[in-house]
Amino acid sequence: MKEGTTVTKLVMLFLALCLGVYFTVYLFRGMTDPLTTAVAYAYTVNDSVEAEALLVRQEQVLPAGAGIADVIPGEGERIGAGQTVAVLYRDSEALERKKQIQQLTLEAELLQYATTQTEPGGGVAQLENDVVRAAVALRADGAAGEFGRLEDQVLDLKRAVLKRDYTYGAGVDSTHLTQISAQLRALQTRSAQDTSRVHAKEEGTFSAQVDGYEGVDPRSAAQLTPAGLKELLKQGGKPDENALGKIITANRWCLAVNLPVRAAERLSMGGQAVVRFAGDFDRDVTMRVDAISQPEEGQCMVLFSSDRYLANTTLLRRQTVEIIFESDQGLRVPKDAVHILTKTVTDKETGEQKKVSTTGVYALVNGQAEFKTVRTMAEGTQFYVVQPLDTGKRILRPGDQVIVRARDLYDGKVVQE
Repeated sequence: MKEGTTVTKLVMLFLALCLGVYFTVYLFRGMTDPLTTAVAYAYTVNDSVEAEALLVRQEQVLPAGAGIADVIPGEGERIGAGQTVAVLYRDSEALERKKQIQQLTLEAELLQYATTQTEPGGGVAQLENDVVRAAVALRADGAAGEFGRLEDQVLDLKRAVLKRDYTYGAGVDSTHLTQISAQLRALQTRSAQDTSRVHAKEEGTFSAQVDGYEGVDPRSAAQLTPAGLKELLKQGGKPDENALGKIITANRWCLAVNLPVRAAERLSMGGQAVVRFAGDFDRDVTMRVDAISQPEEGQCMVLFSSDRYLANTTLLRRQTVEIIFESDQGLRVPKDAVHILTKTVTDKETGEQKKVSTTGVYALVNGQAEFKTVRTMAEGTQFYVVQPLDTGKRILRPGDQVIVRARDLYDGKVVQE
């Protein structure tokens, strides 16, 4: 019995020792030969230059009048010549009277609607749809941050709800309608004496932002020197806090930038370039080159222009932009995934031997390392942007797993994941 127990203990000790050795080797290989992969994905390489820019437009400031101003158009809204831009109320009492007129006008409209209904409840289904439509429009614009028509949308929703309720005909009295109409006429008569209107002299696009740069128009911007533009950007504008807003009277807007001479030489008058904006207006805009100044201290002032996206850029003035000359598509891979293989090749005709270098990456394909040749296009801090070279089935494609780290890599090696 003792001999059997001793053998059993020895066998168990041996097995434990084998397991220990196995795990030790496994951990050692895991630490010394870790397989690390990364996904190669599409990446755009831009031949570009970054610059600080000033947006310039043909703008007309709307001076403020005496009283409390109620501005009507929203930011970026198109208005016509002679259209009312703002209503000026003499005092807070006049402003409160305006709210009363709105309320009574709505009530009179609803009473008039109710008295014309021939059957109680007629058209309720359509009115229910109107309520839902008004509520959805209000919610959508609120979620998107579009508050220019908020007051009108609230009134539309209230009108739809009350019209639906009045459709049932409860409490409709023609005498009440007559009384409301009389009150409304009296308020309107008094309102005519303490309110005035500001009209647009020209058609254009409305903006509430007046920042002091309105005096710089496209014509004067075309005459700027690099030093002049630098001074404009440095000193900033002097906004008129009392102004009601401004009207942008031309559809074409401009962008003035200082570029290095070498970059400016790549542009031509009347030519085009892509300008990339960031921030809220995150978009690439193809713009026309309208002016290129004489060189000054290694820089040229370049004036670009566009007749698109005016309504989206009314709040932009000083911006950091990227002027893109050319763009190219490649694949982004980690630096450690790129290898340069050198081999000696013998010329069949001359017998001369020479060394040939090939750049590529090892991709993990069906458990094997497969070498795929590439050309380096650009370099980042920890990555390369490469262009796959067409070698048949072995071309590197977006989504391929490239091997970043492994031991003794060679083409066709079986790799354990």
